[in-house]
Amino acid sequence: MLKAIHVTKKFGELVAVDDLSFHVRKGQIYGIAGPNGAGKSTLFNLITGNYGYEGRIEFQGKKITGLSPHRIAQAGIARTFQIPQVFPSLTVKKSISVGSRFGARGGLDPAYVEEVIRFVELEEEQNQKTGRLNLLGKKKLMIGAALATKPKVLMLDEPHAGSNAKEIKDLMDLIRRINKKLGITIIIIEHFMKVLTELTDELLIIESGRMICCDAPEVATNNPQVIESYLGKAYAESD
Repeated sequence: MLKAIHVTKKFGELVAVDDLSFHVRKGQIYGIAGPNGAGKSTLFNLITGNYGYEGRIEFQGKKITGLSPHRIAQAGIARTFQIPQVFPSLTVKKSISVGSRFGARGGLDPAYVEEVIRFVELEEEQNQKTGRLNLLGKKKLMIGAALATKPKVLMLDEPHAGSNAKEIKDLMDLIRRINKKLGITIIIIEHFMKVLTELTDELLIIESGRMICCDAPEVATNNPQVIESYLGKAYAESD
């Protein structure tokens, strides 16, 4: 469904993404992990058209390299960010409506906005200003705004960061429902390895912009190079 083919991104002398190739298949929950500075968020920015790059990215068999972020969103790729970004003066409903207007070629779809609000379980908060939401509410709002664009692929950048155990479980349940009930392919960057091993079908580990492993999560987390460069011996011994 989504392919990266020999993708490289340089910022001056810094190689942020280095000859990276991978294939996300339709219906997967596809995990991406690696040390800080590995190039994970940069990779998301390449897929969504925020930066130019060498190589090629394809979506549903068509080249999206060189398209604007708006065109890529309209093609069916949506993303969230590491830090929840909200418009404090807007209501929850209005914020999700903005997502609907941005993504769908047909413009605003009020009925679908209501459906999304119910799906992310923000019905009680829909008329509340987004600045008053707690962290979990803001994360759900950000996911809801992305869902309002009617994506085929949803890219989540560390959605569990800063969350407590209950919030992590709630978000994992939401991600599973998005994948299974809505049929949306998920690509997730995550530092919590337990989340990735429980949630994902396939796990890509990168370091310094290069792939060091791509496999089923239970295989990837036992890869000697992954343990040495990312997880550490303590993780392997605790497993």
